[in-house]
Amino acid sequence: MPCTQIRGGGAKVVVTDINETAGKALVEEIGENAVFMKLDVSKSANWEEVIALTEEKFGPVTVLVNNAGVGIFKTLDQLTEADFRLTFEIDELGVFLGMKTVVSSMKKAGIGSIVNISSVDGLVSAPTAIAYSASKHAVTGMTKGAAAELGQFNIRVNSVHPGIIETPMAEQGDVYEYIKQLEKDIPLRRTAKPEEVSNLVIYLASDDSSYSTGSQFVVDGGMISDL
Repeated sequence: MPCTQIRGGGAKVVVTDINETAGKALVEEIGENAVFMKLDVSKSANWEEVIALTEEKFGPVTVLVNNAGVGIFKTLDQLTEADFRLTFEIDELGVFLGMKTVVSSMKKAGIGSIVNISSVDGLVSAPTAIAYSASKHAVTGMTKGAAAELGQFNIRVNSVHPGIIETPMAEQGDVYEYIKQLEKDIPLRRTAKPEEVSNLVIYLASDDSSYSTGSQFVVDGGMISDL
Protein backbone atom coordinates (compact mmCIF):
# COMPACT_ATOMS: atom_id res chain seq x y z
CA MET A 1 0.00 0.00 0.00
CA PRO A 2 2.69 2.64 0.79
CA CYS A 3 4.32 2.00 -2.60
CA THR A 4 1.14 2.64 -4.57
CA GLN A 5 0.38 5.77 -2.54
CA ILE A 6 3.92 7.12 -2.94
CA ARG A 7 3.76 6.49 -6.67
CA GLY A 8 0.42 8.27 -6.74
CA GLY A 9 2.25 11.33 -5.44
CA GLY A 10 4.65 11.24 -8.38
CA ALA A 11 7.54 9.37 -6.80
CA LYS A 12 9.79 6.86 -8.52
CA VAL A 13 9.72 3.60 -6.60
CA VAL A 14 12.00 0.60 -6.21
CA VAL A 15 10.02 -2.25 -4.68
CA THR A 16 12.06 -4.88 -2.85
CA ASP A 17 10.92 -8.20 -1.44
CA ILE A 18 12.26 -11.67 -0.75
CA ASN A 19 9.10 -12.89 -2.52
CA GLU A 20 9.60 -12.22 -6.23
CA THR A 21 6.03 -13.07 -7.21
CA ALA A 22 4.51 -10.61 -4.74
CA GLY A 23 7.06 -7.91 -5.52
CA LYS A 24 6.59 -8.10 -9.27
CA ALA A 25 2.82 -8.09 -8.89
CA LEU A 26 3.04 -4.88 -6.87
CA VAL A 27 5.21 -3.25 -9.53
CA GLU A 28 2.58 -4.19 -12.13
CA GLU A 29 -0.05 -2.53 -9.95
CA ILE A 30 2.03 0.62 -9.51
CA GLY A 31 2.83 0.93 -13.21
CA GLU A 32 5.23 3.46 -14.69
CA ASN A 33 8.36 4.54 -12.78
CA ALA A 34 8.45 1.45 -10.58
CA VAL A 35 10.90 -1.44 -10.70
CA PHE A 36 11.35 -4.58 -8.63
CA MET A 37 14.49 -6.09 -7.15
CA LYS A 38 14.70 -9.16 -4.96
CA LEU A 39 16.18 -8.31 -1.57
CA ASP A 40 17.26 -10.34 1.41
CA VAL A 41 17.45 -7.55 3.98
CA SER A 42 19.97 -9.48 6.06
CA LYS A 43 22.61 -9.38 3.28
CA SER A 44 24.71 -6.22 2.96
CA ALA A 45 25.82 -7.04 -0.59
CA ASN A 46 22.18 -7.32 -1.67
CA TRP A 47 21.44 -3.89 -0.17
CA GLU A 48 24.38 -2.40 -2.08
CA GLU A 49 22.98 -3.84 -5.32
CA VAL A 50 19.59 -2.29 -4.62
CA ILE A 51 21.01 1.17 -3.95
CA ALA A 52 23.21 0.96 -7.06
CA LEU A 53 20.22 -0.03 -9.19
CA THR A 54 18.13 2.79 -7.76
CA GLU A 55 20.80 5.40 -8.47
CA GLU A 56 21.31 4.07 -11.99
CA LYS A 57 17.60 4.06 -12.75
CA PHE A 58 16.30 7.09 -10.87
CA GLY A 59 19.19 8.98 -9.25
CA PRO A 60 20.06 9.34 -5.54
CA VAL A 61 17.68 7.84 -3.00
CA THR A 62 15.60 10.32 -0.99
CA VAL A 63 13.21 7.98 0.85
CA LEU A 64 13.75 4.58 2.48
CA VAL A 65 10.95 2.63 4.16
CA ASN A 66 12.29 -0.30 6.18
CA ASN A 67 9.25 -2.55 6.26
CA ALA A 68 10.50 -6.16 6.20
CA GLY A 69 9.57 -8.13 9.27
CA VAL A 70 8.92 -11.50 10.82
CA GLY A 71 7.03 -12.30 14.01
CA ILE A 72 7.68 -15.38 16.11
CA PHE A 73 5.60 -15.54 19.27
CA LYS A 74 6.54 -18.30 21.71
CA THR A 75 7.09 -18.61 25.42
CA LEU A 76 10.66 -18.26 26.62
CA ASP A 77 11.14 -21.98 27.10
CA GLN A 78 9.74 -22.73 23.63
CA LEU A 79 11.69 -20.01 21.80
CA THR A 80 14.72 -21.48 20.04
CA GLU A 81 18.04 -19.90 19.23
CA ALA A 82 17.15 -20.27 15.55
CA ASP A 83 13.89 -18.35 16.15
CA PHE A 84 15.77 -15.56 17.88
CA ARG A 85 18.47 -15.33 15.20
CA LEU A 86 15.92 -15.25 12.38
CA THR A 87 13.99 -12.46 14.08
CA PHE A 88 17.20 -10.52 14.71
CA GLU A 89 18.43 -10.86 11.13
CA ILE A 90 15.23 -9.64 9.51
CA ASP A 91 13.73 -7.22 12.02
CA GLU A 92 16.90 -5.65 13.42
CA LEU A 93 19.92 -6.32 11.22
CA GLY A 94 17.87 -5.60 8.11
CA VAL A 95 16.98 -2.12 9.36
CA PHE A 96 20.59 -1.39 10.30
CA LEU A 97 21.91 -2.48 6.90
CA GLY A 98 19.24 -0.50 5.06
CA MET A 99 20.05 2.71 6.88
CA LYS A 100 23.80 2.20 6.67
CA THR A 101 23.72 1.51 2.93
CA VAL A 102 21.37 4.32 1.91
CA VAL A 103 23.07 7.15 3.81
CA SER A 104 25.72 7.97 1.20
CA SER A 105 23.06 8.21 -1.51
CA MET A 106 20.90 10.54 0.58
CA LYS A 107 23.90 12.70 1.36
CA LYS A 108 24.44 13.08 -2.39
CA ALA A 109 20.80 14.10 -2.77
CA GLY A 110 21.12 16.62 0.07
CA ILE A 111 17.89 15.39 1.61
CA GLY A 112 16.37 12.18 2.90
CA SER A 113 13.67 10.56 4.97
CA ILE A 114 14.07 7.11 6.53
CA VAL A 115 10.93 5.51 7.94
CA ASN A 116 11.54 2.45 10.08
CA ILE A 117 8.56 0.23 10.80
CA SER A 118 8.83 -0.84 14.42
CA SER A 119 5.83 -1.91 16.54
CA VAL A 120 4.07 -1.14 19.78
CA ASP A 121 6.26 -4.01 20.99
CA GLY A 122 9.18 -1.66 20.33
CA LEU A 123 7.85 0.54 23.14
CA VAL A 124 6.35 -2.01 25.52
CA SER A 125 6.26 -5.81 25.44
CA ALA A 126 4.06 -8.81 26.16
CA PRO A 127 4.28 -12.51 26.98
CA THR A 128 5.54 -14.61 24.03
CA ALA A 129 6.90 -11.49 22.28
CA ILE A 130 10.46 -11.72 23.61
CA ALA A 131 12.36 -12.09 20.31
CA TYR A 132 10.03 -9.77 18.41
CA SER A 133 10.02 -7.12 21.13
CA ALA A 134 13.80 -7.22 21.48
CA SER A 135 14.27 -6.55 17.77
CA LYS A 136 11.63 -3.81 17.66
CA HIS A 137 13.08 -2.05 20.72
CA ALA A 138 16.38 -2.10 18.84
CA VAL A 139 14.72 -0.43 15.84
CA THR A 140 13.41 2.30 18.14
CA GLY A 141 16.89 2.90 19.53
CA MET A 142 18.60 2.84 16.14
CA THR A 143 16.06 5.31 14.81
CA LYS A 144 16.77 7.83 17.56
CA GLY A 145 20.54 7.43 17.22
CA ALA A 146 20.48 7.76 13.44
CA ALA A 147 18.24 10.84 13.66
CA ALA A 148 20.69 12.54 16.01
CA GLU A 149 23.59 11.72 13.70
CA LEU A 150 22.05 12.46 10.31
CA GLY A 151 20.03 15.61 10.99
CA GLN A 152 23.02 17.78 10.03
CA PHE A 153 22.78 16.29 6.52
CA ASN A 154 19.07 17.11 6.18
CA ILE A 155 18.21 13.44 6.61
CA ARG A 156 15.27 12.66 8.89
CA VAL A 157 14.72 9.31 10.61
CA ASN A 158 11.47 8.32 12.32
CA SER A 159 9.83 5.11 13.47
CA VAL A 160 6.24 3.95 13.09
CA HIS A 161 4.76 1.72 15.79
CA PRO A 162 1.69 -0.17 14.59
CA GLY A 163 -0.50 -2.18 16.87
CA ILE A 164 -2.47 -5.02 15.31
CA ILE A 165 -2.75 -4.68 11.54
CA GLU A 166 -4.68 -6.79 9.04
CA THR A 167 -1.71 -8.32 7.20
CA PRO A 168 -0.75 -11.83 6.02
CA MET A 169 1.71 -12.08 8.93
CA ALA A 170 -1.19 -11.55 11.33
CA GLU A 171 -2.93 -14.61 9.91
CA GLN A 172 -0.15 -17.05 10.82
CA GLY A 173 -1.25 -19.65 13.36
CA ASP A 174 0.73 -18.61 16.43
CA VAL A 175 0.50 -14.92 15.57
CA TYR A 176 -3.27 -15.14 15.00
CA GLU A 177 -3.84 -16.64 18.44
CA TYR A 178 -1.64 -13.99 20.04
CA ILE A 179 -3.59 -11.24 18.28
CA LYS A 180 -6.97 -12.60 19.32
CA GLN A 181 -5.90 -12.40 22.95
CA LEU A 182 -4.97 -8.74 22.56
CA GLU A 183 -7.76 -7.47 20.32
CA LYS A 184 -10.37 -7.29 23.09
CA ASP A 185 -8.23 -4.80 25.00
CA ILE A 186 -7.94 -2.28 22.14
CA PRO A 187 -10.02 0.83 22.98
CA LEU A 188 -11.23 1.09 19.36
CA ARG A 189 -12.17 -2.62 19.52
CA ARG A 190 -10.74 -3.49 16.11
CA THR A 191 -7.52 -4.09 14.23
CA ALA A 192 -6.14 -1.51 11.81
CA LYS A 193 -6.40 -1.53 8.06
CA PRO A 194 -3.03 -1.37 6.24
CA GLU A 195 -3.82 2.06 4.79
CA GLU A 196 -4.24 3.48 8.30
CA VAL A 197 -0.54 2.81 8.76
CA SER A 198 0.60 3.63 5.24
CA ASN A 199 -1.03 7.07 5.39
CA LEU A 200 1.32 7.89 8.25
CA VAL A 201 4.30 6.46 6.37
CA ILE A 202 3.48 8.73 3.42
CA TYR A 203 3.33 11.72 5.74
CA LEU A 204 6.75 10.92 7.21
CA ALA A 205 8.25 10.33 3.78
CA SER A 206 7.00 13.68 2.53
CA ASP A 207 7.99 17.28 3.16
CA ASP A 208 4.83 17.68 5.24
CA SER A 209 6.82 16.23 8.15
CA SER A 210 9.93 18.29 7.46
CA TYR A 211 10.50 19.16 11.14
CA SER A 212 9.91 15.67 12.53
CA THR A 213 12.88 13.44 13.23
CA GLY A 214 13.90 10.97 15.91
CA SER A 215 10.26 10.48 16.84
CA GLN A 216 8.04 7.48 17.49
CA PHE A 217 4.62 7.55 15.83
CA VAL A 218 2.11 5.12 17.32
CA VAL A 219 -0.82 3.70 15.31
CA ASP A 220 -2.51 1.23 17.63
CA GLY A 221 -6.14 2.19 18.25
CA GLY A 222 -5.18 3.17 21.79
CA MET A 223 -3.78 -0.28 22.59
CA ILE A 224 -0.93 0.95 24.79
CA SER A 225 -2.54 4.20 25.92
CA ASP A 226 -2.79 3.06 29.54
CA LEU A 227 0.69 1.57 29.78
